[in-house]
Amino acid sequence: MAKRDYYEVLEVSKSASQEEIKKAYRKLAIKYHPDKNPDDHTAEDKFKEAAEAYEVLSDQQKRQRYDQFGHQGMNGGFGGGGMNMEDIFSQFGDIFGGGSPFESFFGGGGGRSGGGRRQRKGSNLRIKLKLNLEEIANGVEKKIKVKRYVACSTCGGNGAKNGTEMQTCNSCQGSGQVRKVVNTMLGQMVSTATCPTCNGEGRIVTKNCDLCHGSGRELQEEVITINVPAGVMDGMQLSMGGKGNVPERGGVPGDLLIQIEEEAHPTLKRDGNNVIFDQYISFMDAALGADIEVPTIGGKVKINIKPGTQSGEIFRLRGKGIKDINGYGKGDQLIHINVWTPKHLSSEERATLERLRDSDNFAPHPGKNDKGFFEKVKDYFQ
Repeated sequence: MAKRDYYEVLEVSKSASQEEIKKAYRKLAIKYHPDKNPDDHTAEDKFKEAAEAYEVLSDQQKRQRYDQFGHQGMNGGFGGGGMNMEDIFSQFGDIFGGGSPFESFFGGGGGRSGGGRRQRKGSNLRIKLKLNLEEIANGVEKKIKVKRYVACSTCGGNGAKNGTEMQTCNSCQGSGQVRKVVNTMLGQMVSTATCPTCNGEGRIVTKNCDLCHGSGRELQEEVITINVPAGVMDGMQLSMGGKGNVPERGGVPGDLLIQIEEEAHPTLKRDGNNVIFDQYISFMDAALGADIEVPTIGGKVKINIKPGTQSGEIFRLRGKGIKDINGYGKGDQLIHINVWTPKHLSSEERATLERLRDSDNFAPHPGKNDKGFFEKVKDYFQ
């Protein structure tokens, strides 16, 4: 089933501000929240769909990429998609304010998020990935080595020695937050703040792990497989959710951000989804015609130069370009014909050309079918 447009999901326009997007998501999340719709799988799907849309549109870089490339630009393990309930509650709980992400609306002291504690998200990792034109044109699977923080193998990520149970914080009773009551002229005002004793974790390590020294994580080198979709562009940033660093003492891993760098091809040039190649031919081949080979992304192909071919003509090889990142077919290869004029002539060559100079057949006689520069440019963009 095709995904719905993210703007349609949140019921906002494409020019909506970040505040409008946030309000729209908040409204839908409250409407379809699982606590309000128990055992309603349709509501749960809508809840996840709204969270996925918000996850993309609330991030300026992801939103820009989505506006340019649509859902295809978020595929291949990148951006949006695949969010589970734990991801949603941990990443977007603060949009509702209060202690527990949904405490203000559904009551109770926090069941779903462990006593009101929000899971933290680890830092993102950024890498650059160089791709040649062939890899960009067809998509590619790349395996890269990345050093990132993962959960400690000894304590399991909680930071306690041998993974023993941690002690509940006495200051916040495990909620991760403390409440402060202030008397004012208008009555009592209640505010909440992160517990200073446990730093919002709700639990305290009594004896640190010998390996990670209480951080709950260790640095490891990992081989990660990246499935790059066809049609990516230089400077485009892709993301792989959950492949960044794990935060200290548990939480949601950050993302791996991949910036695409396009390597220059020795002979072919990219123009959007099209590929450009400048082919130089001799005057004799232009006048008499010839069969020549030209390079393409998939290898060399033979084209026929008809007798009387003019410099500046463009040959189009349909489907020999780059796959569109949104899946709308492939671009073409455009071959620009340039008739090469020799700069130095021998006396014999000069004498031969002098004999032909006054021949009426060699004088320019452009006809109606011989297009000028602007007409050729117009045809090029059609």
